[in-house]
Amino acid sequence: MTAQILDGKATAAAIKSDLTVRVAALKAQGVTPGLGTLLVGDDPGSRWYVNGKHRDCAQVGIASIQRELPDTATQEDIEEVVRELNDNPECTGYIVQLPLPKGIDTNRVLELMDPAKDADGLHPMNLGRLVLNETGPLPCTPQGVVQLLRAHGVEINGAHVVVVGRGVTIGRSIPLLLTRKSENATVTQCHTGTRDLASHLKQADIIVAAAGVPHLIKPEDVKPGVAVLDVGVSRDENGKIVGDVHPGVAEVAAWVAPNPGGVGPMTRAQLLVNVVEAAERAAADAAAVSG
Repeated sequence: MTAQILDGKATAAAIKSDLTVRVAALKAQGVTPGLGTLLVGDDPGSRWYVNGKHRDCAQVGIASIQRELPDTATQEDIEEVVRELNDNPECTGYIVQLPLPKGIDTNRVLELMDPAKDADGLHPMNLGRLVLNETGPLPCTPQGVVQLLRAHGVEINGAHVVVVGRGVTIGRSIPLLLTRKSENATVTQCHTGTRDLASHLKQADIIVAAAGVPHLIKPEDVKPGVAVLDVGVSRDENGKIVGDVHPGVAEVAAWVAPNPGGVGPMTRAQLLVNVVEAAERAAADAAAVSG
């Protein structure tokens, strides 16, 4: 068996096509969605990510609002820009590119953000809303995983999903999405401290690998027909970026989301979705007030 590819690029392109129509409808109402980014310092990787987000914006008609500070910026400097983005009516959603320089209280910065403009879906209040099953921006990578599975007809309802990883961006937040009634999966959360990880993996219908350990998920650890999504990012001894899933898994699994090209494009598309949905909510609120 050779796995079929969960094609994040094609699925993200379809999402962007839909967003282009929604953005045009908002503009017809006099509302232009805008994505703000705050980049502190000049880390090449961070700059690459930020530039990619603004390229995505241009493709669907979202305005770009870029803010940059030197790596010598103080806590106060950064918080001042966050407040400015909170108050800027042209900014319907924004992100603070992480990591921030050493000495900066990152949690304090993130908590200062307006939850309604949280494009990453990781503000403590929005994660709390997710726990309570209330409406709010969703974490981009977990929602990207769900949408990628749905787009390819992979059954989530009733499935046993094993999540490997416990970071906030994926590992801690994706079980909250998958166990909602709308997804209705059963989730086992594992991590690098899990005893006999293979025994858990063998029971999985779907595996989300997000531990950041190269080739942690091996062919002999998974059952035939499983769907495996590689979300882990780390580097081998030569500095090359590698995922958590061994290439041989594709000979056992029914579906594989490769890395790169699988979940990554979906994460970026979901960021745009959050920005557009925030603009749609703001437009609806404004219409309700004026009506």
